[in-house]
Amino acid sequence: MDGIRYYDIRHVTGQSTHIDIDNGVTESAGTSYFDHAVIRALSGRGWGILTVDNFSERTKSEIRTLIRNAGRISAITAEEVSLADTVRGIRPVPSMHENPGDVSIEEKADLMLSIERAAKVAGIVNTRANYSERFEEVFFRDSSGTSELYEICRSGFGIMAVASRNGLLQMGYERRHSIRGLNIRHQQELGRSAGDRAVALLSALPAKGGTMSAVLDPELAGVFAHEAVGHASEGDLIQEGNSVLAGRIGERIGGRNVTIVDDPSLPEFGFEPCDAEGSRVERTEIITRGVVAGFLHSRETLAAVGNGHTGNARAMPGEPPLVRMSNTFIEPGESCPEELIAECRNGILLKGSRGGQVDPGRGIFQFNAEYGYLIEKGECTRMVRDVSLSGEILQTLHSIQLCAGDRQMHQGYCGKGGQSVPVSDGAPHILLTGAVVGGSVSD
Repeated sequence: MDGIRYYDIRHVTGQSTHIDIDNGVTESAGTSYFDHAVIRALSGRGWGILTVDNFSERTKSEIRTLIRNAGRISAITAEEVSLADTVRGIRPVPSMHENPGDVSIEEKADLMLSIERAAKVAGIVNTRANYSERFEEVFFRDSSGTSELYEICRSGFGIMAVASRNGLLQMGYERRHSIRGLNIRHQQELGRSAGDRAVALLSALPAKGGTMSAVLDPELAGVFAHEAVGHASEGDLIQEGNSVLAGRIGERIGGRNVTIVDDPSLPEFGFEPCDAEGSRVERTEIITRGVVAGFLHSRETLAAVGNGHTGNARAMPGEPPLVRMSNTFIEPGESCPEELIAECRNGILLKGSRGGQVDPGRGIFQFNAEYGYLIEKGECTRMVRDVSLSGEILQTLHSIQLCAGDRQMHQGYCGKGGQSVPVSDGAPHILLTGAVVGGSVSD
């Protein structure tokens, strides 16, 4: 078609439902609909990309014109783009336990109000709860004749509780997201957990900073896997030279007990039936027993960088694909959490995550834990707050001494390039030596 050597169309239609509750008041509850497409073409050196709303209303003639227009944009680009060969195929979407579409928005709001009320334990001064649900029908086709169609629903909720005492404020937070359908029935215990934790943190000690042994719980260790290792393995950052893992394939950067994986085929929150380029999704071992083994790729970055396979291009509806993680985790070991705490002897147990920062190019990170416990003589003792973990990615990988066998996955969203996509990350409990722990006072 008019000198176009490749084109593809990713068309996503669906509906999104949101419920927001603040201190017992339903502030908003509604459903919106969307119909977006992205058309990409290669006729010159680089991509020509068009985003189109209300694509379902376009005629075949109009679609051909849009493809030609994308090709004209491509013809004036300067960037050189090559595409690697790819394996096609689509994985079945896991079945839902309960279809959220069968539950009225009024019932959903009532269920969320019950979770939010459960968080109002003594000492709580503010609560917020939110529910989100998204149905998508995704259609992909390209100039090679590939055509894929699937439907998927993602839903989830979060509950936040704020406690106050003598001017001190502390927060507890719980969240759950799923691709298995409605997950807000009988979840009041999570509301109480958020409230109880916020109140308990009012009595927690401010953490003291220093270098020490640390046990990371599955949530914080999963954040490390995602933020510090997963982003550094993304093919576009490797291609740009903005990753500490660039040029290290086959190099040992951690102990033999460290294997870190990204797997979009797992039925977790980051699951994709196929990627945003119609490629079959597969497990990628980023680090295998301490050795850098592979990177995450789109067709373009695989052609430029190598060392991996396609299947990691992801996109929001109406946005072009980027190389993204999906379900990223540290493989479990053979120890139990109690062994790690006993082995730590004197140090700290870090639990939960309140975000942080990572620079994959410089290879440094800083994460905030939600809370922690001092480990004294091999036992957990006093609760602490205002605690963080920082360090160098490669040094930290070498510092992982033990991995427990209790891997857990946690769900959320990951932002990159102005896009936010569903992901999950996880790990077992892990033991670090020489961890740099931040607190209110340095030893």
